[in-house]
Amino acid sequence: MTAQLERLPDAVLAYLEGTAGDGGTLRANEDAWQHWRFRPRVLRDLTGLTASATVLGIPVLAPIFVAPWAGHGLLHRDAEVATAHGAVAGGIGLSVSSGAQRRLHEISEVSGPFLQQIYIPQRRDNIRPLVDAAVQAGAAALLLTVDAPAVGNQLGFRAGLAGLPWTPPVNLPDAEPGTLGTAVDLGPHDIEWLASVSGLPVLAKGIVRADDARRAVEAGAAGVVVSNHSGRQLGGGLATARALPEVVAELGGRAVVLVDGGIRSGEDVVRALALGADAVLVGRPFVRALRDGGTDAVGALAELLVLQTRTTLAMVGAVGVHDVAEDLVRWDGEVAR
Repeated sequence: MTAQLERLPDAVLAYLEGTAGDGGTLRANEDAWQHWRFRPRVLRDLTGLTASATVLGIPVLAPIFVAPWAGHGLLHRDAEVATAHGAVAGGIGLSVSSGAQRRLHEISEVSGPFLQQIYIPQRRDNIRPLVDAAVQAGAAALLLTVDAPAVGNQLGFRAGLAGLPWTPPVNLPDAEPGTLGTAVDLGPHDIEWLASVSGLPVLAKGIVRADDARRAVEAGAAGVVVSNHSGRQLGGGLATARALPEVVAELGGRAVVLVDGGIRSGEDVVRALALGADAVLVGRPFVRALRDGGTDAVGALAELLVLQTRTTLAMVGAVGVHDVAEDLVRWDGEVAR
């Protein structure tokens, strides 16, 4: 059962579609992928063509994950469990927000290994129950969000939040208002700490610069997520499709690179692979799918993205994700829409 759009409170709608400032970062994210134009190869043997991959130990039919976002329960009574069913049906991976509204073991019973998003609060011990629960539930890696030192300039969302009651995250039942969020002294040392207490690979999520990517990996990160929080934090931010090549060049294959922000199709997935990403995270389209059609719609969207990715691989002359190279795309410098 999905929530009816017209019945959703204004604060919920503002959260689901919220952006920082005038929404320019989100628009830049979506538009920038279209600037990367394909240069397809022809006369290539495509026998055995597949889009399948294994990312951080998780096998998927295409290198696509549902991005982490809190609030699934606002849209479906089964919350993240509903999304997990859809992701599994479509053959893609799942990442889970620290604000999930179902217990992690319930989600992982459906999804199998998943990626767990984490914020590190001022008192580090406050997050340990969530870290321990993620480990016990079979998380394959932790995504440490590093680009949220404050709540971004989403004025409608912030005003709406002021009128909503505090509800502790289900996987942090003892949390109190003000005890979570991002520590003001968050630094590279937190990557090392999080890896040591969890025993899991840690990826720094929210990287758009080469120097920050290098610092994260030197501190022990297994990889990074090139992300600007889907344009929800900072207005005027650099599009992730523009930031990705710089980060990939800096890391030189030494770490896993994921990317999110404005990815809307299988063509965008292949563009990201050509620019050096190992996988993508897709957020808003799955929010809307869960809102409009529940598990079935999530599964249908996942299947469509996998099919589009496979078809695009064929059209550009790549037999698999390992066969995608930078020479398959070129920046055209003009608006492509």
